[in-house]
Parts: sequence; C-alpha cells; structure tokens
Amino acid sequence: MTLLLPAATRSVWSATTDIATPPPLHGSTTCEVCVIGAGIAGLTTAYLLGRRGKKVLVIDDGRLGGGETRLTTAHLASAIDDRFAELERIHGQDGARLAAASHAAAIDFIEATVRNELIDCAFERVNGYLYGTSAADDGAIEEEFHAATRAGLDVELLWRGPVDMYADAQCLRFGRQAQFHPLRYLSRLIRAIVRDGGRIYGFTHAEAVEGGRPAIVAIDGGFTITADAVVVATNTPFNDRVAIHTKQAPYTTYAIGCSIPSGAVPHGLYWDVLDPYHYVRLQSDVVPGQPSESELLIVGGEDHKTGQADDGEERFERLERWTRERFPVEPEPPQFRWSGQVMETIDGLAFIGRNPLDKDNVFVATGDSGMGMTHGTIAGILLSELILGSDHPWRALYEPSRKPLKAAKSFLRENLNTAAEYGAWLTGGDVADEEHIAPGTGAVVRSGLQKVAVYRDENGEVTRLSAVCPHLNGIVAWNAVEHSWDCPCHGSRFQVDGQVIHGPANHGLAPWEENGHGNGTNGGER
Repeated sequence: MTLLLPAATRSVWSATTDIATPPPLHGSTTCEVCVIGAGIAGLTTAYLLGRRGKKVLVIDDGRLGGGETRLTTAHLASAIDDRFAELERIHGQDGARLAAASHAAAIDFIEATVRNELIDCAFERVNGYLYGTSAADDGAIEEEFHAATRAGLDVELLWRGPVDMYADAQCLRFGRQAQFHPLRYLSRLIRAIVRDGGRIYGFTHAEAVEGGRPAIVAIDGGFTITADAVVVATNTPFNDRVAIHTKQAPYTTYAIGCSIPSGAVPHGLYWDVLDPYHYVRLQSDVVPGQPSESELLIVGGEDHKTGQADDGEERFERLERWTRERFPVEPEPPQFRWSGQVMETIDGLAFIGRNPLDKDNVFVATGDSGMGMTHGTIAGILLSELILGSDHPWRALYEPSRKPLKAAKSFLRENLNTAAEYGAWLTGGDVADEEHIAPGTGAVVRSGLQKVAVYRDENGEVTRLSAVCPHLNGIVAWNAVEHSWDCPCHGSRFQVDGQVIHGPANHGLAPWEENGHGNGTNGGER
C-alpha cells in the first residue's frame, strides 16, 4: 500500500531509493502461492518460496515497498522493544528464548542474503544500547539484564554507555545487532524473486480472499487469482474483521534525520526506557551530496495512538529538542522527518501463521510491535516453511489465534480505549461548520445525525467524504502532518480523496452527498 506523503514529510529511504513498480495485473491467473503485500514480510516470503521452486505471484495495491517498510528507522535488533522481562512473564522462559533466537536468526538471514545476493544496502553489525534515564531505573535495567541473559542474548551491564544520553544511569549493551537501508535491500529481493520465476504486479487491489482448495483472491477489474496458498502481508490484515484487531493496536511514531559530524557518535542502536521511548541510530553514505565529514543521525519516538492526537508538529519539535540536548547535531533543521504506524500486540510478539477462522491455506503476518524489519523477516522464514508443509519451532510462539492470558490487562486496556472512541458518534464536529476550515486543512463536521470529513485544498476547493471508517464504523480524525484521515479505533488511514493508505479498511471513505449522506460507493481502494 502506498502512502502519498506531503512534501513536508519524507523518509530518508524514500528520498534515496526509487523502486520501479511493475504495471497492474489485468486478467485472471493461477499460481502456487499468492502473496498480497510487497513490504519486507511479503517479499521475504516470496523470495524464500521461489528459492524452493514454488511458483509465486506477488501483488501490491500501490508501489512496491510503498507501505510501512519505507517508514521504518530500520533497526535490526534481537533486543526486543517490549523487554525480555515482560516477554518472560507472558511467554515463559522458553518463549523468551525462542523470541530472542528468532530475531537473531532474522538478522543472520538478512546478513546472509546481503552477502549471497550482493546487495549494496549499507548493512552493518553494531551494538545496541538500552539506557535507563536515571538511577531510579537501575532496578528495571538489572531485571532486564538477567531476563535477557536467560533468553540467551549477548548482553552486558554497563555503568555508562558510549553516549551520554542520560546522566547517572545504567545501560545494557546487546551484541550483534545491525542496521541497513531497507528499500535498497527490498529492491534486490524483488530482482531475485523475478529471477527465480516469480511474478510481481503493482497497483493491483485485492478485494477479497477465500480460503479452500484452491484459494481464490478476487482483485479489481473482476479478475481472480487461483492459488494453493495465500499470504496476506499488508501490515495489518484486511481479510480479518475482528479476531486479530482486538489483540493489537495502532500507534503513530515520528522520526527525524539530522546531520552530525562523522565520528561524533559511535555507530550503534540506542534506545531508552521511557514510555513512549526514544530510539536512535546513524546512517552514512546514503544521502546524495552529503559532505563526507558528516553523517545522518536518525531519531524516533513521541508515539501516540493513531487518530487520537493531532499535534504532529509539536511532536517533531519535541523530538528535535530532545535530540539537540544530547547529540552534537548541525544547527540546520532536520534534513528528513516522517511518521509511520506501528501495530502493537498485547503480548509483544507478532501474529504470523494461519489466519484465525479461515481455511488452513490462508496465512497472515501482522503485529510488528516496533520490530518490523525483524518480525517481517521472521514471517518470511516461518510462513515459507508452513506453506511447504514443514512444522517450525517458532510456530506456536507466533500463532495468530493465541490468547495469552497473562496479557489480559493489556487486552482490556486497549479494547476499552477503542470502545471509548466510538463515543465520537455522539459529539459535535471539530468546527461548527466547514466555513471555519482553513485552506490546506481538514476537519470533521456534524450534519444532522451524521459526520462528514471535509478537506479544503489550497485553492479553496472542498472535498466531502463520509467520516465513517468502512472497517468497523469508527469516526476518522484529521492528521495535519500527513494530510490524511486516520481512524482512532483500528488504525485505518485514508488520503484526502478517500483512498485507503493503511488497512484494515479495504475500501475508501464514501463520497458525501448532502441529501443522501455517504452514497455507498468507495472513495477509493487500497
């Protein structure tokens, strides 16, 4: 799925790599495996199946690599964001060890693929550092040290890290972490998939998936793809209305890229224990024209529930201020800034495997939990084995139908939050009427019992859409930074013309007719 960002936001990966996207599929066809979604999860799955002789077909409803993969900060870590102490509490010591091993294996796989496919993507092994913010965090840092050690990680407790992010705070060093340029990596995976006989189509929308023997994927134009197995790797599944979406929640996260003198900060992955936390890394030799004496410092954080805040400019400012207080960045404004969406699961691990309540030949990969690059790679490794008929030691850990009882508190908290958002049906609009909407902005306006999403462009032209998300009828909210309509319930996002940016909605916001409300047609498709 393709996120059409305004000029104000663009990731460093999008700015430095343009992946050629093939034309859409016009006609019905057959294959052994149909993969829906050309991000890291879908393309890794297709690559591994192609290497094993499977006839694979990949479709994406936008540009290849045009979804959340290009909005990552591309940390490759086996030191999981949700902490091993928490994973051990929920999944037990064996589960925590499997989680650590799977993320480490994902990094090893990327490294081997870079070597075998001769991929120039700035892959680099680095240390990772988890920082406490004060002496008050020492207990939590020591607890995490012991849990990570039990999980089998190369971890060391330090009294001070290589960067003075916080004074008088302990730090953990995790060995054999890594970083890379995600789009350059994907561009070569795409070439390898085609080399091995795979077919790839862009701008091809999957309308529906029906499991069975064979499975059927209905695509736009009235055509179908017939396959032995289907993989839905669209970051969040559109073919699952409720089951998975009650166990994960959408969060918007922000990132900036600032110039910094070369060598001023050791290459590594850095993050802290705040909630929401900050995460930092460096990148060299990717920005055309960047002086050799400088490199790019990439900093992320300031997360919030998607659609539940519209203060992105303030969050970018806070992120820049936090960065300048700790790192010797150049005085110029950040070269890059962007936001992305993270699907946080209730138990810290992705959902990868057979889709719940579906036939056994429909698979999903979702719930990146802030670890999208490694979770996406894990998905490729695990799903390819399941499709080939093999069992895998990671299967139960990532089983999409799992119901972790020890994560019940998180489950309740997130679903109460979602339920509260439906109260927007009863409130007034953001403004009294659309005349108060300034050019280049949008707002939700009440019209009788209904709500209308109104956007006024720079020329004063107005676009009116139903404000009702077609997934499960949440009321969308305006995102001023990305110029999008975001659903605060399950994270669907839409362009100003109603087209879907991000699921689980699979159809766009309906155009608004003053006397007929939403006319039932789609404002656009994913």
